[in-house]
Amino acid sequence: MELCSLTGWQIKELISKKEVSAVAVVEDLFRHIAKTEPSIKAYLTLTQDYALVQAGQIDARIARGEQPGLLAGIPVAIKDNIATDGIRTTCGSKILANFVPPYDAYVIKRIKEEDGIIIGKTNLDEFAMGSSCENSAFGPTANPRDVSRVPGGSSGGSAAAVASDMACMALGSDTGGSIRQPAALCGITGLKPTYGCVSRYGLVAFASSLDQIGPLTKDTRDAALLMNVIAGYDKQDSTSVNRPVPDFTKGLDGEIRGLKIGVPKEYFGQGLNEDIRDAVNQTLSAYEKLGAKLVEVSLPHTNYGIATYYIIAPSEACSNLARYDGIHYGYRATPAYAEASAGRDYTDLINMYSKSRSEGFGHEVKRRIMLGTFALSSGYYEAYYNRALKIRRLIKQDFDAAFNKVDVIMGPTSPIAAFKAGEKLADPLQMYLCDVYTVTANLAGIPGISIPCGLTKEKLPVGLQILGKAFDEATLLKVARAYENVNSKHQAPNSK
Repeated sequence: MELCSLTGWQIKELISKKEVSAVAVVEDLFRHIAKTEPSIKAYLTLTQDYALVQAGQIDARIARGEQPGLLAGIPVAIKDNIATDGIRTTCGSKILANFVPPYDAYVIKRIKEEDGIIIGKTNLDEFAMGSSCENSAFGPTANPRDVSRVPGGSSGGSAAAVASDMACMALGSDTGGSIRQPAALCGITGLKPTYGCVSRYGLVAFASSLDQIGPLTKDTRDAALLMNVIAGYDKQDSTSVNRPVPDFTKGLDGEIRGLKIGVPKEYFGQGLNEDIRDAVNQTLSAYEKLGAKLVEVSLPHTNYGIATYYIIAPSEACSNLARYDGIHYGYRATPAYAEASAGRDYTDLINMYSKSRSEGFGHEVKRRIMLGTFALSSGYYEAYYNRALKIRRLIKQDFDAAFNKVDVIMGPTSPIAAFKAGEKLADPLQMYLCDVYTVTANLAGIPGISIPCGLTKEKLPVGLQILGKAFDEATLLKVARAYENVNSKHQAPNSK
């Protein structure tokens, strides 16, 4: 048995019982990474030496009879837009290619406190802007199910690492579906928590009112375990909500008989792949057999979700990314030959800004900066940004009305399965439509989870999305676990 194929909670139990050492787990994992990573390219930075030091310290504490933390030697991969003290954090961008943060994000601090082992930083669409993990300045990541296809994005590196057993669990970030969509395409579990449930301190900002850190794991029990560590109030994040955090692992295998499941008619219309439709419908039937009741609901403003998202998110992005100017930190363009030969760095300050940003940012980031700048510009703010905020409120009201009737909402995570690499790069609109079922949860600030629920005729994973009431992640995890307990055939590619 390869240790790397186990779930995080299985690893934790073995280490806690002294049946295996944390060092042995890390060594086995990196042997697997050496064989697998060249074809997947999930990582931008690997920290093997650092991980072995962490593992040795954990083994020493256990040998002394000390109680290990909640993550007790579990190897965790980190999306490369989350700050890690002393470890390069690039956001998949040339502009931050050599940036090394002097501090840990809140979630990293918590993982270390609970004896999780940081094994590396994973690839992503540049500044988390994309749905395929093809927009990284350091090259694309492949889907472990089929290396000719994309793993989804923007947390594609984290999803691919977990799906290929190159990590037991991982952290991603979700701005419009960037945890759930790659989880669906790679056949694993991905949870976007409620906005404010997990601190954003140390997460490099894309769209501040939408971004949320969350787990990508092999099963729901691991997702619950990791949520126990990263959820909670953080005074360093002004959007962090100060409320008690439940033990998400308790009641995970509880009954769901009598549960009301909302099925939005808007999620099963034109554009949904037939194989995905069939798989999701079969899963809904499975929930009925478990005693749940299906209730048709309507989310009438769903069709406005993509348009609303692609006004609000780029508007916030153009503001957040203004800090990358070639002066404070990050990439600075080399002066033109004529300027250098004349003994000048640049002709003027604006010239330096322009050159540094045009060379440092990729095409998708530039596109979204321009979209956001336009939406916020004088004469267009009311017509675009202000109107988008009004639609956002209506989307939130749609969910509020639905949750007055049901406990959770279910539907497909993505309208299509993993597509071929390069297939949608020339058509940004088609790429954006991949997030049609996921963006509204971010706009409303509610939690959502994607779990594997079947395969297409091409043997590609299908994801079921379950949406819940704000701060009711415990119910989401219990509902997801109920299906997982009766249907374990759709697992990550190398899981045993």
